[in-house]
Amino acid sequence: MPFITSDEFNGIPAYMKSRLTYCQINDVIKEINKAVLSKYKILHQPKKSTMSSATRNLYHRFIDEETKDTKGHYFIVEADIKEFTALKIDKRFHVMLNILRHCRRLSEVRGGGLTRYVIT
Repeated sequence: MPFITSDEFNGIPAYMKSRLTYCQINDVIKEINKAVLSKYKILHQPKKSTMSSATRNLYHRFIDEETKDTKGHYFIVEADIKEFTALKIDKRFHVMLNILRHCRRLSEVRGGGLTRYVIT
């Protein structure tokens, strides 16, 4: 996911930004990119490779979370963010996801009790 430019940041409505800074949003993008990279590194391992049981469980969870709407797109769920990053999933994090949706960096696909954040 590309970083937000300063022009894009200035175009975000003030009520969305609240007290967030340009750097904080780009730090979250960096962490999300790290989570996506870690997730798809596990998914692209050959099936017969020697995965640990924890990695195999993650692999099967990733496969189960995929839907026809997310097929062929990179996406993450909150569990991936908890697993691969040090980010806290709180109200402020959801505000940042809102900003990223506003800037068309990601979109939400809901279904089956899960919210999938698709990188666009």
